[in-house]
Amino acid sequence: MTGFVVALTGGIASGKSAVERRFEALGIHAYDADVAARAVVEPGSDALAEVARVFGPDALDAAGRLDRPAMRQRVFADPSARVTLEGILHPRIRTWLRDAVASDTGPYCILSIPLLVENRAHYAWVDRVLVVDAPEAMRIERLTRRDGIDAALAAKMIAAQATREQRLAIADDVIVNDADEASLDGAVAALDARYRRMGMGKASQ
Repeated sequence: MTGFVVALTGGIASGKSAVERRFEALGIHAYDADVAARAVVEPGSDALAEVARVFGPDALDAAGRLDRPAMRQRVFADPSARVTLEGILHPRIRTWLRDAVASDTGPYCILSIPLLVENRAHYAWVDRVLVVDAPEAMRIERLTRRDGIDAALAAKMIAAQATREQRLAIADDVIVNDADEASLDGAVAALDARYRRMGMGKASQ
């Protein structure tokens, strides 16, 4: 089992995925909450059966999978439905991530959690928090280019998440992603070296 766990987080369009890919290129496993969210509702899973029971057959598509677009509309329109859905999925997502970390054998591993600020208490067991940060104007520009949306909607999406200040307040390390992607290489390499040393230090305790 990996002894040292780094939680990676960042606001939408901050470049978290680009940082995650660079750690993976250095041989480090990254376990992503978004991947876990899809895995726990695979056909035949307890979670999917419970979603269908609570929300009705309209929660599933014609192939018997979770109808994500339909459920997204439903939870945005009804906050209580979102709380109910999160109550079904989030404990299972956390268990999936704990199990993945427990079976990892690398020098350390990355736990990629977009909404870490909002769920910090559930991840008190991680050793380190790495925040990817970028200026809001740059994130709005990236969102409009990436998703083909207007700046007003991009600003709304950013405002719906925790603030930069809230993320930075829980950070042990910060990567400022305000240039091109290639500029991330050096920052990730330096942190990789640091985390490997920390992992060895923890393992020897």
